[in-house]
Amino acid sequence: MQLVVARIGRAHGIKGEVTVEVRTDEPELRLGPGAVLATDPASTGPLTIETGRVHSGRLLLRFEGVRDRTAAEALRNTLLIANVDPEELPEDEDEYYDHQLMDLDVVTTDGVEVGRITEISHLPSQDLFIVERPDGSEVMIPFVEEIVTEIDLEEQRAIIDPPPGLIDDRAEIVSSRDADDGSGEDAGEASGKRSEAGGV
Repeated sequence: MQLVVARIGRAHGIKGEVTVEVRTDEPELRLGPGAVLATDPASTGPLTIETGRVHSGRLLLRFEGVRDRTAAEALRNTLLIANVDPEELPEDEDEYYDHQLMDLDVVTTDGVEVGRITEISHLPSQDLFIVERPDGSEVMIPFVEEIVTEIDLEEQRAIIDPPPGLIDDRAEIVSSRDADDGSGEDAGEASGKRSEAGGV
């Protein structure tokens, strides 16, 4: 199985280094020297990592055969893809690969069906589940432990405890009771918290 682990950014310096936007929680495993990565577009790869270092908080990589700024700049926006055993699990028991979370049923702690995870969106501040509801609409659920209380891979479901306003039907109930209680702000604050459950 293939997972996107990084996206190549701009060239750094004149000796072929590039900045990368890391998209894995295990960069030391996926982006270490000697790693051979497929690419998208496929025509630019495969690429073998020669060296890696952190500079000003950003990971810099140099690939075999890429020796100058021009060659490095030509790789900009290329996605780096690692082959991963589908049975492999992240080292941290509270972390999950995207493929483990896709298609999980989402239910609330009191058993109400919300929908099915169709996409995981990785934002700088947190990860979001994009959940398709039975009526075809979508709802975004922040993947933080305060909201996603349990991931049960055996039962293929994610159990959530959403704050008022996060899921439409609850928002309607709250707004009909007291339209001026400011409940919409709670949902915004919850979605802005950093993901602690994590994802790859």
